[in-house]
Amino acid sequence: MNEHENRVKVTREWVEKAENDFANAVSTLRMERRCPTDTVCFHAQQCVEKYLKALLVWNRVEFPKTHNISELVAIIPEVDHLPLTSEEQDKLTEYATVMRYPGDYEAIAHVEARKAVRTARRIRKAARLLLPMEVLRRRRH
Repeated sequence: MNEHENRVKVTREWVEKAENDFANAVSTLRMERRCPTDTVCFHAQQCVEKYLKALLVWNRVEFPKTHNISELVAIIPEVDHLPLTSEEQDKLTEYATVMRYPGDYEAIAHVEARKAVRTARRIRKAARLLLPMEVLRRRRH
């Protein structure tokens, strides 16, 4: 496998994982009152994180093993094309690093979970516009 084929393969794997997280967040959000909002927010964060990592792989940028969205955004070449505020970056990082574990914090309201999914949807759309079609097509199983 040459370098380009490998880059396509690895980028596609990140995209597929991001899509799985997005599907989980959207599907779980539909549970309404029974919805585990922490799970929705975690999967929304994971969707964003994995799309950022897909962009980094595609652009040949090494990245650390991290869940910190701000760290990833800081090294993305097309950062101007990603509509993600610093507040959203911090909140998403919190979903992956603090709120997925037991602790002393407020429960996440359903409205906040919907906002997290909207953020993930927006970043998903922006990232997909920056990636080539060949990495967006799902593999045939």
